[in-house]
Amino acid sequence: MLTFVYAVSWLCQIYALILLLRIVIEMTQSFSRNWRPQRWFSIAAEPIFVVTDPPVKLLRRIIPPLRLGGVALDLSVLVLFFILQFLPQLLYLFVR
Repeated sequence: MLTFVYAVSWLCQIYALILLLRIVIEMTQSFSRNWRPQRWFSIAAEPIFVVTDPPVKLLRRIIPPLRLGGVALDLSVLVLFFILQFLPQLLYLFVR
C-alpha cells in the first residue's frame, strides 16, 4: 500500500510541474499582450493545457474569482496546487 502512496506522490509532483508550466505560459500571455506564440510552441504547449484544463475548469466553477478593484484574481490554479501538495501527505497518514 505504501508503494501506491509513493506512486500517487510522484504523479502529484509531475502534475504540479505541468501546472507550473501552464502558469508561466498564462502569465507570459497576460503580461505581453503582443506575444503570439510560434506554431511549434503552440503545438508543444497544447498537451499542457489539455492535461490541466479539466480540474482547473472544475475548480473555476466552484471557486469564484477574487475581485480586487478592476482586477479579478483566479484562485483555482492556486487551490489545485495546494491540493496536489497535500494529497500525498493525507494518503500517507491514512496508510500508517
